[in-house]
Amino acid sequence: MREAKLIEKPAKTAPEINAWDIIKAEFIASSGSSEGSTLPAPTFAEVAFGGRSNVGKSSMLNGLMQRKGLVRTSSTPGCTRAVNIFHAVTRAGLELNFVDLPGYGFAKRSKEERKLWGTILEKYILERPTLRAVVVIVDVRRGVEEDDLELLEFCAQPRPGNAPLKTLIIATKLDLLPKSKRKPALAAIKAATKRPVLGFSAESQEGRVDVVRAIERAILGEVPTETTETTETTETTEPTT
Repeated sequence: MREAKLIEKPAKTAPEINAWDIIKAEFIASSGSSEGSTLPAPTFAEVAFGGRSNVGKSSMLNGLMQRKGLVRTSSTPGCTRAVNIFHAVTRAGLELNFVDLPGYGFAKRSKEERKLWGTILEKYILERPTLRAVVVIVDVRRGVEEDDLELLEFCAQPRPGNAPLKTLIIATKLDLLPKSKRKPALAAIKAATKRPVLGFSAESQEGRVDVVRAIERAILGEVPTETTETTETTETTEPTT
């Protein structure tokens, strides 16, 4: 009779714990008024996200906060018509607000409505005391457009009584470009904006850690990275709380 042998099973690998995982994320307020009267009191550092109406801003925010459906997404451009604020906490303990700004460049809205959006956006950017940085999102396939440059120029204006803003350029939809075309596309965006550029894919989460690190540096007032191409890919799994 053969002697039974115990077969050792390989130990399960524990999920990687990342300091930039979001352990808490929630919607807290929205304001569609140029007075901003329904916004919460300025308490936490805020990072605002702006871009053209079809650039994938909502999907990017969901990806950064590692939540599905927290920020409303739609196949119809121009659905974000207010300043929407989401509170997030990283595993490292950083608390901040992600702010979804109205999209611009959508011609099917009335002139009066687009003017109101512009007023809301401008008032928030110039007057919100806890705003630390604005992320300008561009479609990596389309590159920088005139509206994007105007937003960058506007964010460079003095903000009386408030600290100057940092601006970050994020090129979305990276997964929709062949890898051989990504580096030239990112380099072209950097040349047009004269700023560092990071690539990001909401679909694959490629570039997420680089983007969150850049946001943290902007909040803390550190010098931004000169990276022009993303080399890091993170998994799409949500962190456990």
